[in-house]
Amino acid sequence: MTSPIRIGLVSISDRASAGVYQDQGIPSLEQWLGQALTTPWEAVVRLIPDERAVIEQTLIELVDQQGCGLVLTTGGTGPAVRDVTPEATLAVADREMPGFGEQMRQISLNFVPTAILSRQVAVIRGQALIINLPGQPKSIRETLEGLRHADGTQKVHGIFAAVPYCLDLIGAARIETNEAVCKAFRPKSAAAKPAGG
Repeated sequence: MTSPIRIGLVSISDRASAGVYQDQGIPSLEQWLGQALTTPWEAVVRLIPDERAVIEQTLIELVDQQGCGLVLTTGGTGPAVRDVTPEATLAVADREMPGFGEQMRQISLNFVPTAILSRQVAVIRGQALIINLPGQPKSIRETLEGLRHADGTQKVHGIFAAVPYCLDLIGAARIETNEAVCKAFRPKSAAAKPAGG
């Protein structure tokens, strides 16, 4: 039996990491992934302050040492002085994947005009995909899952629909999704390939 894939979940918050309030980012990510993924997986969790060096070190550790093929961060992506998650993410990147940030802002603009202030980025490091997500649980779910019409049909695609195929292309472990939550898109030529690599 193959071991579960490892997914890094990083919540970046000065106050939550200091215990001032309960972190909501990681529980939201764990809950959503638990519903969305049919592939066995395990979370590698980190709760850290808004310190660029700490963020960089954490991302490198999760990819290079912990073997996470996917790392999702939440928090620290606004324009405030302490918001340095995008800078730290870009600093550890081999390549940037700008479409993820563009689509997240597009989704959030359906709700608030201040979505244009968000600076989420996504990058590839080695054979891993790192994505900065918003900080609020509702926004995390909306950006991952997308928006639906009243009848349940997809109105705007969430970013996670593109994640499994991206992982295929960079050589990370193959993941499958629960189509009722998020239908992964793969071209027909890729959809038939066996799981496991």
